[in-house]
Amino acid sequence: MDPRRIEEASLNAWPGRQQVLFDGWILRFAQGYTKRANSVTPLYSGRMALVTKVDVCERLYAAQRLPAIFRLTSFAAPPKLDELLESRHYRAIDHTFVMALNLQDRDMGALHNVPLTEDRLEEWLDIFGRFRAAPPAQHLAHKSILEAIPTRCLFASLRVGDRAVACGLGVLEDNVFGLFDLITAPEERRKGYGTRLVLGMLRWARDEGAAHTYLQVMRSNHPACSLYGKLGFETIYEYWYRVPQT
Repeated sequence: MDPRRIEEASLNAWPGRQQVLFDGWILRFAQGYTKRANSVTPLYSGRMALVTKVDVCERLYAAQRLPAIFRLTSFAAPPKLDELLESRHYRAIDHTFVMALNLQDRDMGALHNVPLTEDRLEEWLDIFGRFRAAPPAQHLAHKSILEAIPTRCLFASLRVGDRAVACGLGVLEDNVFGLFDLITAPEERRKGYGTRLVLGMLRWARDEGAAHTYLQVMRSNHPACSLYGKLGFETIYEYWYRVPQT
């Protein structure tokens, strides 16, 4: 699958509250909740000088009382931009794999009929917040992002009896399905619930017309990388952040 198509879908699936298009770059603002929604993504080539563009970005984020964070991809980031940011003492953090799976090539019989619960947004946020132990301020910022997603969402939880043990967010855009916020209750990990959750979500996506699915996983999260690899996901590209030295 074309990395740029995945990148566009992933940006749509996790919108900032405000967005600025600037000479091929996308600047997003969401009150500081997650770097993904509060960073610069150089998606297309532009004509302006890199130094000038970085200067403008820094001023725009400063006006929002936010640090200027740059999200660079392995297929679209100009090499000189990474070098320029490093020379300005921006450090590289959170190297992430973007992995994809062609659902049309997947044997759907192998996707177990996992009984997922489709929750309402408020119910799902309560489950996610408990698993993540997130403070109330993050809960509200998270909710505002999820409410702004323009395409169809699956707020899924996996339950044992009447108790949720894992949950995840799916975002369907045309025939592309993104998996986000996958989490298992801390006391229920290493029991296979995460695998069952993903399989159930893939089954839902295929039934709803998805042909491709993708997810993002930190390069340092070796167990998750191994799990998704066993499920058939392959790395399509990588991204990382450049953040100011503090």
